[in-house]
Amino acid sequence: MKKMKFSSKLVAGCFAAALLLLTSVACSKDNQDEGADASPKEVQLRNDASLGSVLIDKDGRTLYSFANDATASNNCTGGCEPVWPIFNVDNLSSEKLGSGLELSDFKSITTGSGKKQLTYKGRPLYYYAPLVNGINIKEDAGKTGGENIGGVWFVAKPDYTIMLTNAQLVGHDGKNYTSAYTEGTGKTLYLTDDRGVTLYTFKNDRQNKNNFTAADFSNNGVWPIYETDKIVVPSGLDKSLFGSITVFGKKQLTYKGWPLYHFGQDNMVMGSNKGVSFPAPGGIWPVPVKNMAAAMP
Repeated sequence: MKKMKFSSKLVAGCFAAALLLLTSVACSKDNQDEGADASPKEVQLRNDASLGSVLIDKDGRTLYSFANDATASNNCTGGCEPVWPIFNVDNLSSEKLGSGLELSDFKSITTGSGKKQLTYKGRPLYYYAPLVNGINIKEDAGKTGGENIGGVWFVAKPDYTIMLTNAQLVGHDGKNYTSAYTEGTGKTLYLTDDRGVTLYTFKNDRQNKNNFTAADFSNNGVWPIYETDKIVVPSGLDKSLFGSITVFGKKQLTYKGWPLYHFGQDNMVMGSNKGVSFPAPGGIWPVPVKNMAAAMP
């Protein structure tokens, strides 16, 4: 049998051709992957020059939340609906979310009119659609014209540490209270954490001084301190009025010098504000409101 002979040029040529083919396939795959990664996500984040990181849809339209939605239900009804259309994505998955967003923060609810709506950290999501020549038109991508409208509409953000809720105060005794802590009905616009859990102040505290929490935190389960020093607030609030103090090694957020707390009996439930009548009604543990007086030294 004769042995086949290959010239060095022929071998080199075959090797070069094979390498070219492999490179072409790899490049084609990379381009496909890049194309897949670049596809618009159903919900993503955009950095706004004034408001920081905000939630947007796949077309770049800003998403909003409503302070009146105190308990993860839609309270934008009647004439409110065309101005603030609901936002929804069917079968939302991690693959449909942009970087920096977690699927666990999103839920689906059914509105009173039977429509599906997405919530983010408990708050239903909306578009803003102002009147244009007599017709409600969703604002263009990149716009944030709905921010702070009526002091109750705010862009949805991933990093709030303070939010606002506009709701009826209902004490642990089951009675309705006004913002003056007398029995009666009427909504109060007050500060909450990022998930709508009510915050409180203690009337015996002083400016930047927590007079409640024990050194061993043995009573922290009753009135847990709001443990953070990060300050990200809606534009309707003055960021400079917030601060933080150190309480036996832990950071506690303050507003106008008042240390901020949760109430244990609220069980970290969005919209619950039982602490307004504990241990008795009368403003011993009032909710913080925008125009409250600063804490005394």
